[in-house]
Amino acid sequence: MRQNSFIRQTHFIGVLLPEDITLTLEDCRRYMKESYGCKSGHGTPIHVTLVPPFCLPQECDTAHLAASIEMHMLSEGLGFTARIDNFSAFGDRTVFAKVESDERWTRLRDETLKAVLEACPGCTKKDKRPFQPHATVANRDIPEGITADALKVMNELNLTEDFPVDNITIFERKNGSWQAALTLEIHGA
Repeated sequence: MRQNSFIRQTHFIGVLLPEDITLTLEDCRRYMKESYGCKSGHGTPIHVTLVPPFCLPQECDTAHLAASIEMHMLSEGLGFTARIDNFSAFGDRTVFAKVESDERWTRLRDETLKAVLEACPGCTKKDKRPFQPHATVANRDIPEGITADALKVMNELNLTEDFPVDNITIFERKNGSWQAALTLEIHGA
């Protein structure tokens, strides 16, 4: 059953990170692959997820979804400056660049989710857990017991960077991988 729901996931919404941060995090992905065999997620561009993968119904399309998101973003002025502060993990299941929590991230996530649900009612639902923005380096195929060692190596990079939250990107699943289908520019308040 889980396999079928994964195949049915067609879209997710996120924020692409700037090229300099992306290159650093791609180096971290390579480290995880070369050192521990982690391959999961390597085909997905570096991003912060706002709305996790969901199945977009056939009666909705990416353009319709984008129009709804754009309408919300233009009226809300949701852009801001965020900060990455080194690396952390969700147990042994996900290693990530830690994006500092901020009520602006939660507001951006909530407004984006509202736009998605207005465009395509019932296609997804709000996650009940507190929103923790992060940029995934490795997940799903991390060998048990290596997370602490991997974090020690990555945290030696002292990755502390500010970056603009200036886009919302709609990702589509095509040919078995996630691709940035459409990027909308957002502006600050």
